Amino acid sequence: MATAGTVLGTAAPAAAASGGTGSELDAEAATTPERVAARIAQAYERETTRAGGNWQSYVSVTDSGGAPVVAVADDPDQRLEAYSVNKIAVATAVLDKVDRGLLTLDQRLEVTAAIVVPGGDGIFSLDNAYPSSVTLGHALAALLTVSDDTAVRLSGLVCPAAELNDILVAKGFPNTQVEPVANPNRFFLGTSTPRETHELLRALVAGTVLSPSSTEFLLGLLRSPIAFTDGIRRTMSSQERARVATKAGWFGTARHEAGIIFDSAGAAVLTYALFADGQAGADDFGATHPAVQARARLGRFMMNATARLTGSGRPHQPGPRLPSNGG
Repeated sequence: MATAGTVLGTAAPAAAASGGTGSELDAEAATTPERVAARIAQAYERETTRAGGNWQSYVSVTDSGGAPVVAVADDPDQRLEAYSVNKIAVATAVLDKVDRGLLTLDQRLEVTAAIVVPGGDGIFSLDNAYPSSVTLGHALAALLTVSDDTAVRLSGLVCPAAELNDILVAKGFPNTQVEPVANPNRFFLGTSTPRETHELLRALVAGTVLSPSSTEFLLGLLRSPIAFTDGIRRTMSSQERARVATKAGWFGTARHEAGIIFDSAGAAVLTYALFADGQAGADDFGATHPAVQARARLGRFMMNATARLTGSGRPHQPGPRLPSNGG
């Protein structure tokens, strides 16, 4: 694994220190993955210092051979509560069972009033029409786009906590684990580390944890227009947002986000796992939270900084997005 540093503490150039997007640095930063990584390390130091609180992160840029050039390694092996970022891991385990023929995306799941999380994030708590049923594919779409909490319980109906954890361990992710409760089909979203979340994302892109069809399904959800837009993707065009697969997680004072930036051809060029807690505004779950603002500035910087790099590995292009006016 090549390392550009975590260049934390390095004096930031004037453009970065001014609080701008860093676009002034793009031409120089984009010449090699190592230089891009060094610039991202400077931006990370600036933004996390500005936001305050605690940060644990791992960010890498992909070189021409597919190896990660590490830009940020900030306490990357700290095992912590991942909150909804771990919904990526939940979906991975469920889709592993789809790949093995034990489940199908079109099978139906019963949605009872008892399984709906009252007031939780997502859509299931809004429609006030239970009992009903949805397909497993629908539940996973809600899980990864609008971060639906009831979709976690629906996933548990087909992949109990103990089995889910065993699947993740077998795939090489022993620290990315849900927390079982008395009901075997329910769980808290559990823990991960920045490094392990980063490696799960890289493994997904590489196609080593799921079948090609399941990989494209999962990445397509994380790249969809309705996926999280307050953080990394906040100040991007719709075309740029489609090049980012991302998942955020929030609870209490924690504001996390992890994902992948793809080049215009669909090859992964940067992977990030950013975990933050302890900032001001514990009751602010919107775009004005200091950690979310920091991620938005970092997202813009990382998109700019990698603009001239070419990713490596199998390309992953999202499906066409065709706006509709009804009819």
